Parts: sequence; C-alpha cells; structure tokens
Amino acid sequence: FYIPSIIPVIANAVLWMFLYNPMYGMLNNIMRAFGMTPVAFLYNKSTVIPALAVMQIWMSGNTMVIYLAGLKGIPKQLYEAVEIDGGNSLHRLIHITIPMMSPIIFYNIIMTIITCMQTFAQAYIMTEGGPDNASLFYVLYLYRMAFRNQQMGYASAMSWILFVVICLLTLFLFKVSRSLIYYESGDTV
Repeated sequence: FYIPSIIPVIANAVLWMFLYNPMYGMLNNIMRAFGMTPVAFLYNKSTVIPALAVMQIWMSGNTMVIYLAGLKGIPKQLYEAVEIDGGNSLHRLIHITIPMMSPIIFYNIIMTIITCMQTFAQAYIMTEGGPDNASLFYVLYLYRMAFRNQQMGYASAMSWILFVVICLLTLFLFKVSRSLIYYESGDTV
C-alpha cells in the first residue's frame, strides 16, 4: 500500500493513463472480458474526475502509514480495560480507538484537503484540464494563466488567493475541532 506513494507522480500518471486507455488499457480489457462496453475514462466529462480521484486514492500510502502508526500508539491497557468492563468491539472503536486517533485523523484531513487543493501534475499530464475543462483544477488554471497566457500578475494573485483559502480553511478546521479532538495530556488545539 505504500509503494504507490513513493513512485514519482509523473510515473503514476503515465501508468494510470495506460490503465485507463480506451483501446488497450487493462480496465477496459477487463470490461470487454465481461461483455461491457469500454469507457474512455479520461475523455469523458462524467468519468474524468472519478478516474483522477481513484488514482489519488491509490497514491495515499503515506496516509495509511500515519494511521497505522497512530493505531500502534494506542495503549493496550485501554483495550484491556474495555474488555474487563464487558465492552464489545463497537465500544472499543467508539470509546477508545476513535478518540485516541482523533489527532491523527485531524492531521490527515487537513493534509488531504491541502493536497487536493493543490492537484496539478496528474491533471496536467493525463488530461491537460480536458475534456471541456472538466478537470481544470485551480492550480492547473493558475499554471495556464502564468505560462501559457503570460499573465504572471494574475497568476500571482491567484496563488495568494489559494494560500489565503488554505490558511482560512485550516484555521476554521482548528476552531471546529477543539471539542472533537482528544489529547492524552488534556490540552486542546
């Protein structure tokens, strides 16, 4: 699960372009084997975003490593106490695992949102924003303004807007999460 996250983004994008290819891609060959009609995943406005999202999920190995480290950090005594008190696996999940993992869940949510707001390489390599600008993400549009249209001032303003939006969203998440995140020391965010 971690290997996809250490492969360079460009190599991942090229790999997924081959997987999604309507003529000889593995996904469409599997669909043909089951008698289904091949789908041009990257050339259809309704499938391009889900196709890019699947690739992004496939590359989320670092998030899984962080979750696994968090799960390993939960003291076994807490689970033993729930068992002694007669709790089942649902009680362990709700009263031990989720509260103890809440700082890690919060961190991964923030990092995932920031990463998604900065999506560029995959869309640039695989679709260049197409079809009909369906995958024209904000950073790809910013790139077009700066380097295709030579509007550096406009692109610079767009990058500052992105920075401010990310900062405001992060601050908002910190404010909202004050009562939702549990820290062993009792401190709040």
